Amino acid sequence: MLKRMLIFILILIYSSVFTKIVAEEIPIIVIAPSKKAQSLSTVGTSVTILDEDFFENTNEFFLGDVLSSNNTSSNFFQNGGHGTSSAVQLRGLPKRYSTVYIDGVKMSDPSSVSNDFEFNHILTSQISRVEILKGNQSSVYGSGAIGGTINIFTKDPKEGFHKNFAYNTGSFGTQNLSGSISGADKKNSYYLGLERFHTNGISQMMHNTEKDRYRNNSIVGKYNYNFTDKLKFQSNLRFTDTYLQYDKEVDTATATHDEEVDAIESSYNMSMNYDFNKKFSNKFTLANTYIKRIYGATVTSGNPKKDNYYGDRYLLSYTGNYNFNLDNSIVFGIEREEDQMGYNKDLSGRENKHNYVTSNFFDLQSRLTNNIFFTFGSRFDEHSIAGNEDSHRSTVAYLFDDKTLKIKSSYGTGYRYPSLYEMFFVYASNSKSLGSVKAENSKSFDIGFEKFFSSKNLNLEANYFNLKYDDVLEGWETGTSSGLAYTTQNMPGTVKSQGLEVISKWVVNDFLNLGLNYTYSSTYDGAEQDDPNKNVSYYNAQMVRVPRNIINIKTNFKLPNYENIDFTLNTKWSDRVRDYGNGNRTYNDERTDDYLVNDLQIKSKLWNSYDVFLNVTNLLDEKYETTRDYSQLGRSFNVGIKKKY
Repeated sequence: MLKRMLIFILILIYSSVFTKIVAEEIPIIVIAPSKKAQSLSTVGTSVTILDEDFFENTNEFFLGDVLSSNNTSSNFFQNGGHGTSSAVQLRGLPKRYSTVYIDGVKMSDPSSVSNDFEFNHILTSQISRVEILKGNQSSVYGSGAIGGTINIFTKDPKEGFHKNFAYNTGSFGTQNLSGSISGADKKNSYYLGLERFHTNGISQMMHNTEKDRYRNNSIVGKYNYNFTDKLKFQSNLRFTDTYLQYDKEVDTATATHDEEVDAIESSYNMSMNYDFNKKFSNKFTLANTYIKRIYGATVTSGNPKKDNYYGDRYLLSYTGNYNFNLDNSIVFGIEREEDQMGYNKDLSGRENKHNYVTSNFFDLQSRLTNNIFFTFGSRFDEHSIAGNEDSHRSTVAYLFDDKTLKIKSSYGTGYRYPSLYEMFFVYASNSKSLGSVKAENSKSFDIGFEKFFSSKNLNLEANYFNLKYDDVLEGWETGTSSGLAYTTQNMPGTVKSQGLEVISKWVVNDFLNLGLNYTYSSTYDGAEQDDPNKNVSYYNAQMVRVPRNIINIKTNFKLPNYENIDFTLNTKWSDRVRDYGNGNRTYNDERTDDYLVNDLQIKSKLWNSYDVFLNVTNLLDEKYETTRDYSQLGRSFNVGIKKKY
């Protein structure tokens, strides 16, 4: 601890006496690598930004569909139709190795198996911005940020008074209604958004024909108050109530949906911001995430027994930001986070488990020369059960004089603490796990460039990444379906992932824009399995559900003389993947086929105030799987209208 303090003091001294370099006028974009406003031109981390203009023009219902069909260098898969279990993979890693924040609140579920988060309930109408940080981000964002971090920002209040609404309807009995109001004056600002989504859905499992219904009611609210120019209060709230029917994972043609889940997701944070002066700002935050899931059989009468899961997280934090001069600044903070997991099987009595983590971190940003931008960050965590961990990250970016070429690189270490589920599995005795499992640890490196060809109005970005992690936490089931035993262990061996990301955007002319994203991921599961009859093909093979190759092409065009009509065609090709077998406990390898999916969006303005749109999902009616034996939407249509006041 003393060593860390000495390093921190030396950094402060260095930054305060460093020769001031006059910063040039570079457009500032608020991004999240260091939890502060930063120029995108100076960032050494690989970042993908979907901005407010993007979300104003998209007609996708769910954020997962947006991430799947656009140039984000991520892989999205879903176990069925709307509302079913889903995941976003960064850098070829499972979803548990990426963290998700909504308005600064960590959104993982403390009661889930791996303390991860699913994208199945996040609607797009209230989102203004998404920032995807790739590579190790644990030095700033803590446990789980090995593959990267996804920061989601909901819409902010705007000066004056504003309101809007949108309605659409389409295939499978789908209906969506949303609306919002917002306003601001010198002292007060507010935003309130409401949305209701409903669909009769499709069958989750491919061997079934019945439909699995899904409903989503969501609220987003914000209120800010300026006491003085220096002292400001900010708050936000998100609440989602959902219902889903789904199928059991059984391989029989006679099976029907006989399961359902009611779920509540809520989050809020309240913060006080105090600026001593233009150099030194402070932020005190109280935040909470609460997730409740109730599982049971779908019945028409009676009172079936249900399994209840409760995940609760509280965070108390302080974040400071000190600007030594125009080119050198530091962000630092202290956090106290407590996770709680509650489980109530068949309403027979609730069992609760909890842990807490105390953290301190800093992230230094410095301009070493006129062209070289450098960051160094460090974090130290004290976990109440799993021990202490530290992580570090450094980035460098070289911006050429003409501002059209940037070379960037980053190196970082990261970790993922075992979840409460992995430490205290509730279905069986897990004494081997309790008190003996430790965090997974990772190292990652990436290097790339960004180039703007002004004569062609073309942007090109390419990144190579290399990542590995050890002490992999694995669980293995033994016994029969009526008498399972389950243990979680840190396995020997190393998981390795390396690959290439290529992103290009080309404004051809006033009528045609093109975007291309190619991602190659070679991810090998080198962790030994706790299985006495280990399938050799399962060990040291490509990670399950991670395609080696993904190509996304986005074509936006307008017809001459019909500039009021906007066409967007999203094309995605995905390589085949390795997956587990369904309906058995052998876990024999199975393969899905590669697939090509096209989604078409058409939008037109009416009377300069209404947006009318048509979505055609899976235009060519491709039959495909992202997860073995789970259905995906066939060709479907949605039409709608939007209005801003």
